[in-house]
Amino acid sequence: MNRTERLYALVEELRAVSPRPRSARWLAERFGVSTRTIERDLGALQQSGVPVYAEPGRSGGYVVDKDHTLPPLTITPAEAAALAVALHGLAGTPFAADAHSALYKVFAVMPQRERQAARELAARVRLAANPARPSALPHTLREALSTHRLLRLRYADDADGEVTDRTVEPLGFLGGDPWYLVGWCRLHRAVRGFRLDRIREACALEETVEPRPVDLSELDGLGRDFVALDDLYSFT
Repeated sequence: MNRTERLYALVEELRAVSPRPRSARWLAERFGVSTRTIERDLGALQQSGVPVYAEPGRSGGYVVDKDHTLPPLTITPAEAAALAVALHGLAGTPFAADAHSALYKVFAVMPQRERQAARELAARVRLAANPARPSALPHTLREALSTHRLLRLRYADDADGEVTDRTVEPLGFLGGDPWYLVGWCRLHRAVRGFRLDRIREACALEETVEPRPVDLSELDGLGRDFVALDDLYSFT
């Protein structure tokens, strides 16, 4: 069993006995590895967003929160590969890191046979690699939007233009090529669209703001060909 398979199996083992804990020693014996290896694996699961936590005491151990994990999914190998292909296209967008975490959780709870078939299919697919180093900037923007925090941006009006400081109330995103951050620009006292590839720096401030009503017609035509995500996919 390689490490990826062991991580999947760890989640399923903990789900099966939840809310009872399993000790690192018990899990090490179960999977034929050292206790230190199991602790590293559990740490990796926690960092990826799997709700694994430790219970102290002699009868304690590691527990997974069943209410915040998925049971084995009836998702086909082709559907799993399609998700991976689609999410690869989110590189450089505000949802890239969240997409990677979500895909890991889906794979982690697929039945072993379907997971293996998805892995074999994925091995036959090649995607263009992005040579650029992943940036934390898009994730910073998404976090600020989710938490209603004011943003300070260093922004270039065009590819070679002068960089100016902007204080922006984030309102939303326009997805496409390129992506835009929609925000209320305090410098211009109006709604503006900021191309993500022209944002040189972004810092979320402590100040929180109430979301303003968004009128896409103020964006000089940028909003004409966009449709709301919740109109495309039901979030009910």
